Amino acid sequence: MSGHSKWSTIKRKKGALDAKRSKLFSKFIKDIAISVKEGGPDPDGNPKLRVAITNAKGVSMPKENIQRAINKGAEKDSASFSETTYEGYAPNGIAIFIECTTDNLQRTVANVRSYFNKFGGSLGTNGSLGFLFDRKGEFTIPQGNLNPDDFEMEVIDAGAQDINLEDGFFYITTAMEDFGTMMRKLEVLGIEPESAKLERVPRELVRLDADHARKVMRLVDLFEDDDDVQNVYHNMELTDELMEELDK
Repeated sequence: MSGHSKWSTIKRKKGALDAKRSKLFSKFIKDIAISVKEGGPDPDGNPKLRVAITNAKGVSMPKENIQRAINKGAEKDSASFSETTYEGYAPNGIAIFIECTTDNLQRTVANVRSYFNKFGGSLGTNGSLGFLFDRKGEFTIPQGNLNPDDFEMEVIDAGAQDINLEDGFFYITTAMEDFGTMMRKLEVLGIEPESAKLERVPRELVRLDADHARKVMRLVDLFEDDDDVQNVYHNMELTDELMEELDK
């Protein structure tokens, strides 16, 4: 199948750069806490919590850490987090969409604005860049003993738009509205994904030379290092050649 395989590949390559374990643990602890606040501590009755736990397991978070996060989220006096988004432009017209989870909105927006300003970008108004990205469900599933042909037929029936098998993993993309359908299908099949996330996929990619791209990536890294930031999306094309240049 085709559609967003190129973006899936970009995300996988970029994922190797983002693997800062302590940051990932902090991110998923917040996801778990918010899920518990919204739907309770029982994963069987809380689909959002099930997804958060699945993603935490996908980054090898120990079971005791996951349970501790669930217990913390269930405490009445635990920190109250809210989810918010920011949109803006990096230099050279690269669109950036930022998802945050914070207990202090004033601190978060001040930090986000300062990062944009530091690198010559600009913070926009919410909704100003949403049209540049599509919400997509993205699943990473170990192949194991799954028969590729049979498995593809099952997930196509559940709304899979794009399926790639690479290095022993299926990478599946769905429309946002089919995310829950795919999760239920995997549960029926007895398959636990390594990760299941709603991503923002750029509709069009912008290509920059290495020098300009390096400046954008420094801004992206600055956002990702902020404890309030959960996800950063952009529409800069990361080709194999550019990735090699950025690694130098």
